[in-house]
Amino acid sequence: MTHELIAAPLTGEGLAERAFRDPHRPRFHFTSPGGWLNDPNGLSHWNGVYHLFYQYNPLAPAHHRIHWGHATSTDLVTWTDEPVALVPGTTGPDRDGCWSGVLVDDGGVPTLVYSGRHGERELPCVATGSPDLRHWTKDPGNPVIPAPPTGVDVTAYRDHCVWREGPVWRQLVGSGVRGRGGTAFLYESEDLRHWRYVGPLLTGDAAHGTPADLDWTGTMWECVDLFRVGDVDVLAFSAWDEGTTFHPLYWTGRYTADRFEPTALHRLDYGRNYFYAPQSTLDAHGRRIMFGWLQEGRGEEATARAGWSGVMSLPRLVTQGADGALAQTPVPELEKLRRDHVAVAPFEAGPDSPLDAIRGDQLDLEATLRLAPGATVRLAVRETPDGAERTVVEVTRDTTSPSGTLRLHREASSLDPDVDTAPRHGELPFGADGTVELRVLVDHSALEIFANGRALTARVYPTRPDAATGVSLTAVGHATVDRLDAWRMAPITTGPRPLWP
Repeated sequence: MTHELIAAPLTGEGLAERAFRDPHRPRFHFTSPGGWLNDPNGLSHWNGVYHLFYQYNPLAPAHHRIHWGHATSTDLVTWTDEPVALVPGTTGPDRDGCWSGVLVDDGGVPTLVYSGRHGERELPCVATGSPDLRHWTKDPGNPVIPAPPTGVDVTAYRDHCVWREGPVWRQLVGSGVRGRGGTAFLYESEDLRHWRYVGPLLTGDAAHGTPADLDWTGTMWECVDLFRVGDVDVLAFSAWDEGTTFHPLYWTGRYTADRFEPTALHRLDYGRNYFYAPQSTLDAHGRRIMFGWLQEGRGEEATARAGWSGVMSLPRLVTQGADGALAQTPVPELEKLRRDHVAVAPFEAGPDSPLDAIRGDQLDLEATLRLAPGATVRLAVRETPDGAERTVVEVTRDTTSPSGTLRLHREASSLDPDVDTAPRHGELPFGADGTVELRVLVDHSALEIFANGRALTARVYPTRPDAATGVSLTAVGHATVDRLDAWRMAPITTGPRPLWP
């Protein structure tokens, strides 16, 4: 995907050292050693090892001349930095960046399909790897598709989804048809090098709604991802328009006969562009695992001073929900980071329910709530003693329907005027008795919320990070907290890491 921002490299203290010292830097989410991180790429489970590649600039916290960073894990929790997989060429189709793509198994040969950028052009390229996936050789025939489809006025053309289907490979390239909307172009090949254009898999309608709408599909679809969950096919994408990233969405429906027949459009994450460019993979255990990019929400000057930009989401387990939509939860492996358990006895929530035993900026909070019709529960995190800075997770049950709203209030999350504090919200299904299973993961500036399978991701930057560690709970109307458990989460890194592992 694209998001052009060019900043001068830092001088003096190194990027990695400066990044590690930043109090807003997450400690149990994966981050690059320093510099810039964006889209997850090449996500795979290869010979028992999870591989996470990502868009990386080791020179500055800016999206410029992108490399492919690489990290591995055996448990989806702790990660080992591997050598940078792809570096822009001095000449050729990727001289201005190696952009988003995927990893596939070509008869035992690990193969990357990625977008090479040269000037204003992004075209599909291929690289093959060593058996341990640590060393990569670019194909001399790059780009393997020389141009977008002829006769189509595209808004942009990049990012890939590749899979084996019978005797042929199939590929989607994210794009958009000018004057119509975002699309995914379908290709097929016998060898990953010679591709035949089949046609658009599905094309959206950018004239339906406006950019202000939370489900507007944009003029271009970035990071398309086609997969099956349960008995439904899913086409996920991130809505983009003229350089602006909007939000991740997905269609449910049926993929058949070179077409995707949609039945419903859904929001993938209620945090809008704070969970962007997601990519998924099917691991050896048959689980659909997804990562996304948590963009920054503070000013460019602050980001440059910090020496780093971008957070990888926690790995999510994606399943089919009872209502046909996707259900998302953090993978259970993350529970091994839990420390110092605090269990709060069941209680009737009221206008003042302090949780003095729970404090911190690296927390995993789980609660089972039961709300009467019309009730609201508010869980505050990153709260200063005087309440001047606080971030509030709000759950409201409708009075007349079996649903409600999940809302994140960030209006008081920071006193810094350059920080984004706009609220986020989305529809929330409730249990028949008004039950909500709520999980909130707080990791310094990274915040991931899961409620009855729905996800809301955001960033928060208190100006008093040492003091903004309080947690409290309040309610309006009748609400019961049947269970509330809290843990401090252990860090996965203990010091600065080399920018070039």
